[in-house]
Amino acid sequence: MRNGVDQGGSPLPDAERITAFGQWLRSTSLDELPELWNVFVGDMSLVGPRPLLMEYLPLYSKEQARRHELRPGITGWAQINGRNLLSWDERLSLDVWYVDNSSLWLDLRTLARTVARVLKRDGITAPGHATVAPFAGSQPREQRL
Repeated sequence: MRNGVDQGGSPLPDAERITAFGQWLRSTSLDELPELWNVFVGDMSLVGPRPLLMEYLPLYSKEQARRHELRPGITGWAQINGRNLLSWDERLSLDVWYVDNSSLWLDLRTLARTVARVLKRDGITAPGHATVAPFAGSQPREQRL
């Protein structure tokens, strides 16, 4: 990423700052390889809800926050069912579904489908974004954590 800023000093959108090499890394999902270290040391799993930005924590509904009941993963149910093309509500709903239905068989199926998704380079970017639009919450403030 470049360090581009607008006239007010705010960072430009990711789509305007990403380099050609960075775009290639994203499209091949090679940017995820360093996370294997986190799996090795036990901080992450191969399969589980993808970790999201800490700034999103107060924006989750109680149901959406259930995604944290399992260890985060490099890939997950939401990634193989739409990746960044999904709305935030869809993505978080799929994460909670995975929490409720996790099993070795589901993990093996998810890993196999991840390989297919990566090879197809499908769903990497949401329209108008380098990756995905920021999460702004989907519940009224009183229903959030």
